[in-house]
Amino acid sequence: MRYSLSWPASNDVCSPRPDLNAQGETAQTRLAVGILLGLGGLVVVLVTGHLLSTSTFDLLAWSLVTLLIARAIRTGEERLWALAGVIAGVALLNKPLIAFLLAGLGLGLLIAGPRRALRSRWLWTGLIIAVVIWSPWLLWQASHGWPQLKVSSSIANGGSGSSQPRWTLLPFQFLLVSPVLAPVWIAGLVALACDDRLRPFRFFAVAWLVLVLIFLVSGGKPYYLAGMFPVLLGAGAIQVDSWLERGSTRLRGGLLGAAIGLSGLVSAVIALPILPASQAGPVIAANSDVGETIGWPQFTREVARVYDQAAQTLINAGQTPVIFTSNYGEAGAVDRFGPVLGLPSAYSGHNGFAEWGPPPDRPGSVITIGLSESELAKHFRGCRLVTRISNSANVDNDERGEPIDLCSTTRGSWSQIWSGLRHLG
Repeated sequence: MRYSLSWPASNDVCSPRPDLNAQGETAQTRLAVGILLGLGGLVVVLVTGHLLSTSTFDLLAWSLVTLLIARAIRTGEERLWALAGVIAGVALLNKPLIAFLLAGLGLGLLIAGPRRALRSRWLWTGLIIAVVIWSPWLLWQASHGWPQLKVSSSIANGGSGSSQPRWTLLPFQFLLVSPVLAPVWIAGLVALACDDRLRPFRFFAVAWLVLVLIFLVSGGKPYYLAGMFPVLLGAGAIQVDSWLERGSTRLRGGLLGAAIGLSGLVSAVIALPILPASQAGPVIAANSDVGETIGWPQFTREVARVYDQAAQTLINAGQTPVIFTSNYGEAGAVDRFGPVLGLPSAYSGHNGFAEWGPPPDRPGSVITIGLSESELAKHFRGCRLVTRISNSANVDNDERGEPIDLCSTTRGSWSQIWSGLRHLG
């Protein structure tokens, strides 16, 4: 069965393209190429799939929402808008980033059409469903002084380890898919903007441009645009099919296969811990998250050594030292590798990790990680530097050189000082 992607042509500033049906393309071919390009090209998929984070689920949600909306436009199945609203609402509980996608798509429909979609009661039903599902998050943010805005401000000002200068937003897009296959998503973007065959989906191109402007102005991270790549690669796959039909199928197919294979290799090197840590400098420069987990086992062993020393002085009193870290990454390292070393769970006042609450209000020593001298003096007593964090690969990440201190006790109970230990960024 053959499917058409042709619609009545309209006046356009872009050059006309040949009709897809004239080339004898099939939906199956486009799907196969799209899958190959997606698996071989998306660095960001490997990154988010390797490290469990909110982005892991956010990328899936963007892909599902854009797929359902594209299908609603193509087939006229308006109830798909409601399903997209359900998925968007759940995604908003995970991370509010998809709200910008919805705004961009709305502006795209208004500017480029098809505007009839804006008159669909199912579209507005889906939007209402999304807001209703999102409402607990909104209520919590409102009752806690909108901490998300403070985190966003900190990110825009470079307060996150993965923050980048605003001018890098567009250059980084060439890395998120992989430099080898960047021409595919670029061709997809151009086709969505110019090709009359894809005119009903032109709003995706407008949405991409709107998101670029929003994230440039707000100081968003480069990967915030990653959720649009499935759309761009899908449109680009159609252009790849056209390219394959215009010459030697064997030669061009071989070149495409080589590009996909090379892209997969480049993507794996950039996104995954394949290279020895001591040789990962260039990779860390492109993907700082790769470097942030280097040295975690060694770091946790250092914490365990300090913990064992401190525990000896408290064993007769039936107490155990508290481990308090300056950020959730350090706390995550302790919780990941600490149990086999006999360490208890770590505490941190950083971002959402602080919601786990303070340690129990009881006297005893505290092992602090990454706190400055002023923070120690403000909240703790009897502190002394025991060691500093290092890693055998000598990789310069956020933890290298940070202090591990041993303090005799806190200045007041944990519940009293906890608000002063909480911070966002």
